[in-house]
Amino acid sequence: MSRTALVAAALAAILSGTAVDVNAQASPLRVLSSNGVKAVVESLQPDTEQAVGTSLSIEFSAASSLKRNIQEGEPFDVAILTPTLIADLVDQELVVGESRVDFARAGVGVGARPNTGSRDVSTPDALRGTLLAAESVAFTADGQSRITIDAAFAELGIADAMREKTLLMGPGQAPSAVAAGEAELVMTLVSEILPVPGLELVGAFPAEVQAYVSFAAGRSDTVSDAQAADALLEYLSGADFAAALAIHGMESVGP
Repeated sequence: MSRTALVAAALAAILSGTAVDVNAQASPLRVLSSNGVKAVVESLQPDTEQAVGTSLSIEFSAASSLKRNIQEGEPFDVAILTPTLIADLVDQELVVGESRVDFARAGVGVGARPNTGSRDVSTPDALRGTLLAAESVAFTADGQSRITIDAAFAELGIADAMREKTLLMGPGQAPSAVAAGEAELVMTLVSEILPVPGLELVGAFPAEVQAYVSFAAGRSDTVSDAQAADALLEYLSGADFAAALAIHGMESVGP
């Protein structure tokens, strides 16, 4: 709203005896967030906005894609990525180093449509058998979980066998594709499997081939509202957010 329009609205309110909340005209806090924490961030958005004192405009995608967008000049106030990517942006002076908080991690798991057969991924041998028996497996080409998936294929000795049945997909597409019957299994973060309708968690990778993807956040060096951004970062590392992480298949890594 322009200054002239704001003054006119205030004058009209005074004449009508109604107070004007000028803060209501403030722009929302712009957040770029990894898909790995999408479910928990969306579920707590109303509580987060109340704690922060302003609305949030959130864009979800693969963490690496969001980092590239930031490097190419996309405006943001807070980025929720992986610790390595946040550290890179700090080095490039695109994220304020002192603002960084490390707050969560999630393991990789396998998902399938309900009532489509019994599967076991509880041991390396069981996971190997389940993957070899599947007609198709989908996962994100550019996702943070792919490192763990590729390493598991190599450790299980099935990299060549899986290549011909793998469907590489865009950010956030693989779970929905399996739920729609376009592929038999999905491999991604457990936190990205649990919230998808028509999809169930077969299980997390066994410890022998499991690796966790961690999440960190920081504010832009050109943040529009540093106080609100810092309040959001404090909320992400607080007790309320930590309690919600377990419901979404994640763990808190806060202090």
